[in-house]
Amino acid sequence: MKLKTTAALLATAALGCLATPAFAQDAMVAAPEDQSAEIEFLKAQLESMQAQIADLQKAKKSSAPTFKGSPLFGDKEAGWDFKVRGRLQYDFAYVSNPSNGVATNELGFSNELRRGRIGVEGTTPGSFAYKFEADFAGNEVELADAYFQWKGKVAAISFGQHNNFQSLEELTSSRFISFMERAAFTDAFAFERRIGVSATLTQGDFKLDAGVFTDDISSVGGGNNSYSLDARAVFAPEIAGGQLHFGASAHHRELNDISGGIRYRQRPQVHSTGIRFVATPTLPTSTETSYGVEAAGIFGPFHLAGEAHWMEQGIDLPGATDPSYFGGYAEVGYFFTGESRGYKGGTFDRTKVKNPVNKGGMGAFQGIARVDYLDLNDSDAGVLGGKQTAYQLGLTWIPVDYVRFLLNYSRLELKDAAIAINGDRDYGVDVVGMRAQIDF
Repeated sequence: MKLKTTAALLATAALGCLATPAFAQDAMVAAPEDQSAEIEFLKAQLESMQAQIADLQKAKKSSAPTFKGSPLFGDKEAGWDFKVRGRLQYDFAYVSNPSNGVATNELGFSNELRRGRIGVEGTTPGSFAYKFEADFAGNEVELADAYFQWKGKVAAISFGQHNNFQSLEELTSSRFISFMERAAFTDAFAFERRIGVSATLTQGDFKLDAGVFTDDISSVGGGNNSYSLDARAVFAPEIAGGQLHFGASAHHRELNDISGGIRYRQRPQVHSTGIRFVATPTLPTSTETSYGVEAAGIFGPFHLAGEAHWMEQGIDLPGATDPSYFGGYAEVGYFFTGESRGYKGGTFDRTKVKNPVNKGGMGAFQGIARVDYLDLNDSDAGVLGGKQTAYQLGLTWIPVDYVRFLLNYSRLELKDAAIAINGDRDYGVDVVGMRAQIDF
């Protein structure tokens, strides 16, 4: 605006000179055609200056960052942008020791940096995008997402380490999950990011993902030539002002020459303890085959969600029966402050706080109840890994869009537990957890 004003003043002064007596005397001497040419010249100069000012303002606007959790730099017309991203999640937990019968230091109070993640993401000309994140939790560096992608109007192709397509709960970011930890089956069945090539097709309310994956970055090499085929389909219509979600997924993995066998096990609803009350023995395994179904609905401040998932372990022994396992959950949640749970691209997403604390509000409060079930027994195959049923209650406070505090309580009822207490494998465990989280 200042540049425009300066240019206008200069132009006015220049044209004003035409009206001065001195210039008038010169004009009397100059031919009429010379006066006209000089006026045209000055007008051309003014137009050139205005064009330059417009270009400068456009360049300034395109280089100025917008804010999406952290500064987002970019130029839409050139087709690029860049953003630093990350999250911090600190967990505090208490796991009871049933009848004080377990001799371990893994029970009682614990805490940890659950995730300390930093990374970058952006787009480049040609409809390409990238995302790279490293996690520093546990004094170790592990790569999370590390991929690039080509994205068109209805299709996308991804290359690198990213989630394969198993479960609504697994694909929802840890920033937006209902409880501190995902449903028990997602960890027990070893869902994780792996290196692969995948394609996504989106058309209206339908979304289809499919890909071929090898192993995660830390495991590739050394003769590991395992691979898996994964697919997930989602139908997510909006009906009567509500968001519905229906999905199904399938996974088949050939382990090939991976040695050491496979076992399935799970922590008691918090990650800061290493104890597992349910766990199968390690068995020589040639294949894994799993499939699942999922459904959810968001209606104003209320939401509900549920999943069921089956895993079959292909035993690499002559005449052995392949064991199969099951996990699932059902939950309901309600925002007391009127917000609605976020949803985007086939997963739950960020909640937009109506009255954040930085604007004098109290933030968003949500209550959630869940029943989470995991069955690692298969009597026909002779596998006794235990059954775990968790009755969970959660209270979440979101003071601003990018900060969350979670308080969770879980009552675990165990049957055929992997850890016996005075010869008893059926007992209960109480778990309390709290998380403080910020992301950007």
